[in-house]
Amino acid sequence: MSDQGAETAHVSEVGQGEPADRAARRDQAVRAAVEQGLVDPASPIIGLLDVTGIRAGAAALRAAFEAVTPSGTPVLHAFAVKASPLVPVLRLLRDAGIGVEVASPGELAIARAAGVPPTHTVLDSPAKTPAELREALALGIAVNADNPQELARIDAMTRSAPTSSPIGLRVNPQIGGGSIGALSTATATSKFGVALLDDGAREWIVQAYLDRPWLTRLHAHSGSQGMPLELMVRGVSATYELAEEINERVGRQQIDTIDIGGGLPVNFGSDEETPTHAQYARRLKSRVPGLLDGRYGLVTEFGRSLLAKHGTILARVEYAKSAGTRPVAVTHAGVQVAARTVYAPASWPLRIAAYDAKGRPKSGPPVGQDIAGPACFAGDLLAENRPLPLLEQGDYAAALDTGAYYFAHHYSYNSLARPGIYGFAAGTAGTAEAQVTFATVREPQSLEEIVAESGGAQRDALRAL
Repeated sequence: MSDQGAETAHVSEVGQGEPADRAARRDQAVRAAVEQGLVDPASPIIGLLDVTGIRAGAAALRAAFEAVTPSGTPVLHAFAVKASPLVPVLRLLRDAGIGVEVASPGELAIARAAGVPPTHTVLDSPAKTPAELREALALGIAVNADNPQELARIDAMTRSAPTSSPIGLRVNPQIGGGSIGALSTATATSKFGVALLDDGAREWIVQAYLDRPWLTRLHAHSGSQGMPLELMVRGVSATYELAEEINERVGRQQIDTIDIGGGLPVNFGSDEETPTHAQYARRLKSRVPGLLDGRYGLVTEFGRSLLAKHGTILARVEYAKSAGTRPVAVTHAGVQVAARTVYAPASWPLRIAAYDAKGRPKSGPPVGQDIAGPACFAGDLLAENRPLPLLEQGDYAAALDTGAYYFAHHYSYNSLARPGIYGFAAGTAGTAEAQVTFATVREPQSLEEIVAESGGAQRDALRAL
């Protein structure tokens, strides 16, 4: 069977099982959240995380790369914390054998609070401060330098205080962008890394390694939502070829680990998970076999592809009305939890599921309707003219595939409160184990907390000027 054929067969197998199980667990959780009062008129919006799905996704990621690398190959899967900066989530992933990739002091603090060890932590950022670098080097955290000036800073720091941190250099293979320009990291003018195809850049990179025997890693991140899989593979291939060239010039295997980044796209059109990490790993094995033959350690930095399918935003329909003959369901989920979807709906469409007032999947003929949020501007819409069973006052609208970058990234428009987030575990439908249990991941934000964040303790500060 061809590589493409094998991938198609694998997608078909996945489509027959796990997506249906995920949808069934989601339906159980929504009904239980209503029955148990997690969501109600006083708490009209919540986030739900499928713990079973997250664990299965982490196991599938590890298995995908174990299948294409020799036994004993060092592989660190470092979850991109920006996708879900929540301590309990990172703790759950840590228990599943997943490390972290951090890009700010805040993300590092969250990861350390989750108990992720420095040896399973990677620091990436295009704007690391001296203080950030010193902390990472003191802890032994892996650091990928973004540019020559940052590498010069690290030079000075390691001369005065030796470190156990693995240190690498980030390069931009400049292989092009995907369909979402704002997320594309490997364009000719991307702000990330050393631009590999610019005049003199390749030779400078090689010399940087020749001058620094302790520079042992190479990093590139070409993936993003909207990026074709084959283009991602081209970025990894260019990075591997550069590592081979550097090691040949040095005369030994100085680069022992290649960080291929993350950015595997997510299917937001159905419950099917495609492409999968296994498909990507097999594609890499086919196109860049030397990367996975055991000579190099490997680091990945997946975020969205690990979490997106396992999260749901559930919001109560406060009012059902019509405008220009079109039905409008006014809910409590809008720009504050889904800024990308509201401001760029063509790039970030979300599936919406309709549930009745008891949390049961709603039936009925599809009716084109707007799913509106609570913010005070006309464009605050999760979906426009979307065919769904007609939503009525007291029903619930669920925004699916929102486990990454949505309810953990609050936008304080209208000082709307951050919703509570709850992990759930659900048994098999129709069995004695069908009871759904919940655990609080993050408490809903209180009005007192909103006031405090808005300078409440300094209310007279400006009067003294």
